[in-house]
Amino acid sequence: MDYVRQLYADYPPSLAWNCTSEAEWKQWRRKLKTKVADLLGGLDEPRCDLQPQVSKRTRMGGYTRERVVFQSRENLSIPAWVLIPEGQASLSAAGTPQRLPAVICLHGHGPGKDDIVGINDDGTQRTEYAGYQQDFAIQAVRHGFFVIAPDMFGFGERRDRIEQAQTKDTSSCRQPSMAGLLMGHTVAGIRVYDVMRCVDYLLTRPEVNEKRIGLMGISGGGQVTTFAAAVDERISAALISGYLAYWKDSIISIHHCPDNYVPSLLQYAEMPDIACLIAPRPVFFENGTRDDIFPLKSARAAFRSVKSAYDVLGVEHRCGMEVFEGEHSFWGRKGFAFLERWLKG
Repeated sequence: MDYVRQLYADYPPSLAWNCTSEAEWKQWRRKLKTKVADLLGGLDEPRCDLQPQVSKRTRMGGYTRERVVFQSRENLSIPAWVLIPEGQASLSAAGTPQRLPAVICLHGHGPGKDDIVGINDDGTQRTEYAGYQQDFAIQAVRHGFFVIAPDMFGFGERRDRIEQAQTKDTSSCRQPSMAGLLMGHTVAGIRVYDVMRCVDYLLTRPEVNEKRIGLMGISGGGQVTTFAAAVDERISAALISGYLAYWKDSIISIHHCPDNYVPSLLQYAEMPDIACLIAPRPVFFENGTRDDIFPLKSARAAFRSVKSAYDVLGVEHRCGMEVFEGEHSFWGRKGFAFLERWLKG
């Protein structure tokens, strides 16, 4: 690792953010966005029919929960929970239903989508927010958003069947991550493509305002939120929880799941450079003071870099951060207010 750290010091990213004008930003963004999409792999594959199916609908307290399944690729489906707030839709001046802002909620490492909609391991429903993810999909629907919470590739219903039978791990990340590299694919890229398909699905829902689609995630979900918001401009605003930092202080310095690694990426960009690609669309970050996975000192430095992009573009009010007293967990106090401002305002 001493040698690897020296490599990092000797070869700074060639497309690191250093623009001083909007004209420079446009050229830089085009180059880096193209490179990131290429390194993630598979984002330009033809899109198949979604073939969506709703298999279950349940009335919950203040919202309706649906279980939906749709196709990401011909041989890859996405199971997800859809949460629809009750009593939120109103009529426009023309007497037609007002469409709702939507949020795609991406869980971190753990049981998958169930853990952010309050479902315990035994299938029972929690009555209080719990765990490091704090049931944030339920929090989102209670803030009036139309919510989709998919199982990310390798989690929940999408765990590898053989590995699930052999281990007690809550995810199947390692083997697909390593094997996919042999074929030019990354798990991060597969998950980003899935998010793009979630956007496609939301565009088919009559309840959703297609111009107000947000994306949020924590930890590993924060990683996918960062990359997906960077490459898919249909995402109007993003909330990234427990992920922002420099990679040299996080996934290089601390043992992490292999789904975090995108080959050759550091030749071109560090984490805040990827986040700069989200500009000028609104983005909000939150980090805990005692997060030992994405250290606060590094998170603050990374945020200053991202904020400088918004400053150059004259939209500094669209970039925010909250530091809360706590460990690696979801917080959401100012984050939800930020999403409401930009997706409802």
